[in-house]
Amino acid sequence: MTYALVTGSAKRIGRAIALALARRGYDIAIHYRHSRADAQSLSEEIGALGQTSRLYQADLTADEEILNLLPRIEAEGLRLDLLVNNASIYEPATIQTTELALFDRHWTANFKAPFFLTRDFARLYRTGNIVNIVDAGIAKNESFYAAYSLTKKALAELTKMAALELAPAIRVNGICPGFILLPVEADPADTALAERIKQRVPLKRQGHVEPIERALAYLLDNPFITGQLLLVDGGEHLGSPPNTEASFSP
Repeated sequence: MTYALVTGSAKRIGRAIALALARRGYDIAIHYRHSRADAQSLSEEIGALGQTSRLYQADLTADEEILNLLPRIEAEGLRLDLLVNNASIYEPATIQTTELALFDRHWTANFKAPFFLTRDFARLYRTGNIVNIVDAGIAKNESFYAAYSLTKKALAELTKMAALELAPAIRVNGICPGFILLPVEADPADTALAERIKQRVPLKRQGHVEPIERALAYLLDNPFITGQLLLVDGGEHLGSPPNTEASFSP
């Protein structure tokens, strides 16, 4: 069986990625931190698609759990062909309002975990694909989510560095989503917020998860691509259109 590990796959973009991969014939190693009920629901959906799945709980803000995750999977005999580093923490704080605990949470979950999962994937499996879910905000220097944004900038550089070191056996690429979903803390019924965010997107619309699924399929299907960061953001990295707010704060 060919398995894909999608970190943070119980909810939101991670869930959509896991289901898209299952539709492509992958069996899924479902990773979650607290959302066991959502992970079990995802497992049932994957089963309905004719694929198998296994659940793995791990807190990616804890060093020991980061380092144990892939060895646990490998010890159970799963052959991973794909690692999707999707899980991340996204908490608002400017540079001036960032406290040490928030900073450490972000750097451990958003950068340290992908770094060592990449290392362990290369050590244990030696061939395959790694896709990092980055963020279109790497093209900007807004500081409303300062620690988060800096971790994603670092993850973008890790993507390129790992692509060079791990070639030719392992391809490493990144997807940089723009306005796909509202922030976790936002009210889903807040249409005014959604409209305000759309105005800073040149294509003037929300992406939703399908463009991310298509981007992933493109990266997996093209064997001559590595070290690329695919921005899926409706052109937002180009800057805000004229007569719109140049930035967004929560």
